Amino acid sequence: MPTCPRPPGSGFLSSASRFSLLGLAWLIVGCGAEATRRSPRVPILVAHAEQRSVPYEVEATGTVEPIQSADLTAQVGGLVTRITFREGDEVAAGQALFQIDARQFQAVAERAAAVLARDRAQAETARLDLVRAEALASQQLIAQGELDQKRANAEAMQATARADSAALVAARLDVGNATIRAPVGGKTGNLEVHVGDVVKANETTAPLVTINQIRPIRVRFTVPQTELAALRRQTGRELRVDVAPADRDSLWIEGKLSFMDNQVDPGSGTLLLKAQFANGDGALWPGEFVRVRLRLFDQGGATVVPAAAVSNSQNGPYLFVVKPDTTVEARPVQVDRTYGDLAVIGSGVTPGEMVVTDGQLRLSPGSKAVIRASGAPGADNARGSGEKGDNAQ
Repeated sequence: MPTCPRPPGSGFLSSASRFSLLGLAWLIVGCGAEATRRSPRVPILVAHAEQRSVPYEVEATGTVEPIQSADLTAQVGGLVTRITFREGDEVAAGQALFQIDARQFQAVAERAAAVLARDRAQAETARLDLVRAEALASQQLIAQGELDQKRANAEAMQATARADSAALVAARLDVGNATIRAPVGGKTGNLEVHVGDVVKANETTAPLVTINQIRPIRVRFTVPQTELAALRRQTGRELRVDVAPADRDSLWIEGKLSFMDNQVDPGSGTLLLKAQFANGDGALWPGEFVRVRLRLFDQGGATVVPAAAVSNSQNGPYLFVVKPDTTVEARPVQVDRTYGDLAVIGSGVTPGEMVVTDGQLRLSPGSKAVIRASGAPGADNARGSGEKGDNAQ
C-alpha cells in the first residue's frame, strides 16, 4: 500500500514548489478519502439477547356489547301522562319510567271485582240449594233429575266465579302495566315518546327507549381456529383479557374470559370468545371497537430481543450480531412471535449476544461499527467497548 507523502516544511517556496505543494494537497485529500472508504465506522445502538419468561398472548379486534339490552314497549295502549327520567340517564332495574293513563284500566278492574262478588254470592246460593236438595233426595222427596239440575247449577256458578276471578287478575295486571318499569338496570338511549303521545300495546317496531347494561360490560372477539388447542388446554383456568380503545395504547383495561363458543365458524375458520369487564368508570362503550389481548400462559426461558433489531429480506427475517472486535454479522433468525416491543426468537441467536437495534440500514456483513450511547429502554450503554475497538485498530 503506498504511503501518503508529507507536505514540505515551512519557509520560502518557489513557484515550482508552490505547484508541487498544490499537487501534494490533492494527493493527501485523495488518500484520506481512500482511507475512509477502506475503513467506514457506522454508529449503532445495541441490546443483548435475553432469556426470560414471556406471556403468550393472542391479539384480536373486538366489539363492546352490553351484557343485557332491553327495548321497552308498552303492554297496554293509552296516553302517556308522565316520564320520570331524562334520556341518557342511568336507571335501576324496576324503576318506574313511563306512566300511561290508568283510569280506564282501574274502571275495568273495579267492574271485574263487582262481577266477581256477585257471581260468588250466586255460587254460594247454588251450593246451599244443592245441600238442601241432597237432603231431600236422601228421603226420596225429590226426583233424581231435580237433584242433578241443582248439582249442575252449583258447579256452573262456581266456574263462573273462577272466570270472574281471572278477569279481575287480568284487569289488575293492566292497571300495573300502565306503569312501565325498567326490566334491567343500565344506560338509557334516545327517547322516542313524550308526554301527551298515545302509545300502542306491544308495538315492537318503535320501542319507547332502549336500555343497555354497561356495568359490567362484555367484549366479543374471534381468534383463529389454530389457537383452539391452546385454549382447550387452559380449560378450568381463569384467563386474563386486556382491551384498549382502537385509537390509543395508553388505556388497557383488565378483564377475564367469560365465554367460548361451542363450535368453530366454518365460513371464517374462527372461534367466538367473550370477555367480561367491571367497567366501573364507563371507559368501555357499547358498539366501540377495541384491541384485545388474550393471555393464555407464560412461556418460560424464551430468548428475546427488541423487535426493532429484526429486519426482513427475501430470504426471511435476520438481524445483525456485533462481534467482540465490533464487526457485525448478518444472522438469519426464526421469529416465533412478538410481545409488545420484544421479538421471541426460536433459533439463530443465543442469550447474551449483542444485536443491533438501530443503524442497520448502513450496515453490511463485516462492517465496522461504533456503538453509541442511548437512553432508550433496551439499548445498552456500550460506548466504552466501541471506543476500545477504535483504538485497537
